[in-house]
This record gives sequence, structure tokens and C-alpha cells, in this order.
Amino acid sequence: MTLTMTRDAATRGGGSPRPHRPLITKRNIPYLLILPALLGFVSFKAYPILAALYISLTTGAGAARTFVGLDNYVRLVNDPLFWTALWNTALILVVQVPIMLLLALVLALGLNSPLLRLRGLWRLGVFMPSLTGLVAYGVMFSVILSKDSGLLNWVLGFFGVDAIDWLGSPFWARIAIVIALTWHYTGYNAVIYLAGLQSIPKELYEAAMVDGAGAVRRFWSITVPQLRPILLLTVVLSTIGTLQLFDEPFVITGGGPDNSTLTISLYLYENGFRYFDFGYAAAIAYALTLIVAGFGLLQLKLTGGKK
Repeated sequence: MTLTMTRDAATRGGGSPRPHRPLITKRNIPYLLILPALLGFVSFKAYPILAALYISLTTGAGAARTFVGLDNYVRLVNDPLFWTALWNTALILVVQVPIMLLLALVLALGLNSPLLRLRGLWRLGVFMPSLTGLVAYGVMFSVILSKDSGLLNWVLGFFGVDAIDWLGSPFWARIAIVIALTWHYTGYNAVIYLAGLQSIPKELYEAAMVDGAGAVRRFWSITVPQLRPILLLTVVLSTIGTLQLFDEPFVITGGGPDNSTLTISLYLYENGFRYFDFGYAAAIAYALTLIVAGFGLLQLKLTGGKK
């Protein structure tokens, strides 16, 4: 009995090596699988976000940065050019997004009609503008909207309309941005609506027709409620995209004339990469993030996104 107790004590004291635990087990396989994605997120998402937050609290260039606290944010609140950029962005948002989504819904209803022939060809044609590169179509519209040699003024001349200074007038420059955005993104949203329309059970329409409901009643009582989640999705995505609007003003108007098409993203770019004021540019980026998040939450609240 004494000998047995001695052996047990030796074993507990490390007299014999413990069994080797394998690195890959059934329990840790899920963590190993998500590790590459987690490392990528930390390296390319989390670190830049935190670094930008620190930069927004500093001033200076390169490694010679001075911590200034909330000075950049105080400067932002008192910067009239920032409020001009915010006003321009909000104006384009309020005008362009409803027009674009309404046209997209009308196009989707037409493309879903059983009376339409060559539907595949029409659907491809509607979706094609969204495949055009942002810079390429921006340059194209800057040529089309030229006052002296633009195609649009040439067409309007046949109807007796004088040449419009699309890119030189503050009012018409905003209209030019709205036209370009609508042309590029309407087909994209129309395809999303079309997918939603095709997922609505036909039995609902057949039952409504049996009850004597007309086309307008079927649209408001069946189509709109069934499309409600998709309508909310496109409104939120279009709002976020417009608040981050950069390419079209940068390529077509350059933010002019007289800062009439200067957007928040374009103002951020100018401060960061034209004036190299990265601290202030980072503060603008965080302000834009808060604005986008606020608009998204407000839309979800107003439209009952939780239902």
C-alpha cells in the first residue's frame, strides 16, 4: 500500500510527462476558421478607425503631430464652409433620392408586366448604366452638359430652348448632379424592386381580383406592403450613398461653381489631400459618420424598421 501511494505521488508531482493536447480540436476549430477574417478586420478596419479618431484630436503633418483635444470639432462647428457642404448634400438628397426611387419603382413595374416583350433585353438596358465606372460616366456627363458643345443643349435647341449653363450656374450645377445620379443608379434600384415584385405570390393578386379590387387598389393593398422591407432598404442605402457623395461633384463640377456642389466627402478630400490638414479631415469624417448613423436610425424609427 505504501508503494502504491508513492507511485501516485510521483505521478502527481510530475514524475511522468503529461499527455500532449492537440492544437486543433473540435472545440477550437470555429475560432481558427474565423481567425483570418478577425485579423483582417483588426488590421484594415478597427485599427484605421481608431487611428483616425486619434488623428482627429491632433494637428500637424506627418509624425510631428500635436494633441489638441476637441479643437478640430470646435472648428468644424464654426466652419461656414462645412455647413455649406452639409446643406448642398442634404439638398441633393431630398431632391434626387425620391425622384430616383420613384422612377425605379415605375420601371420595375413595367419590366415585371407580362405584356412586355423582350423583357430580358429591356432589363439589361435598364441595368447597364449602373455598370458604368463612376469616373467614366462623370466625364461623359461633363461633356454632355457642356454649355457650348454639349449634346443636351443641342437637343434643347431644337425645341427653341436657349443654351443652359449647366456647369457654370449654381442652380443648374445641382440639377446636373441630380440628373447624373438618377441616370446611374435608377436601374440598380429598379432591379432590386423587380426581384421583390417577382417574390410576391400571384395568389394574392388573383384573390384581390376575385374580390373586385382594381389595379390601383391592388398596388396599394398588396404591392406596397409586400415591398415595404425592400423600399426601406433602398431608402437607407440611397440616403447613405448620397451623404457620402464624392465622385460626381469631383469629376463633373469640382465642387463649383461658388461651392454650390461642394459635398461633405468632397470637403473632407480637399482638407486631407489638397491642404494636408489630416486632423481636420479626420474630424469631418467622424462628423459624417455620426450624420449617416443618425439618418439611418431616424429612417428605421420613422418607417417602423423593427416590424
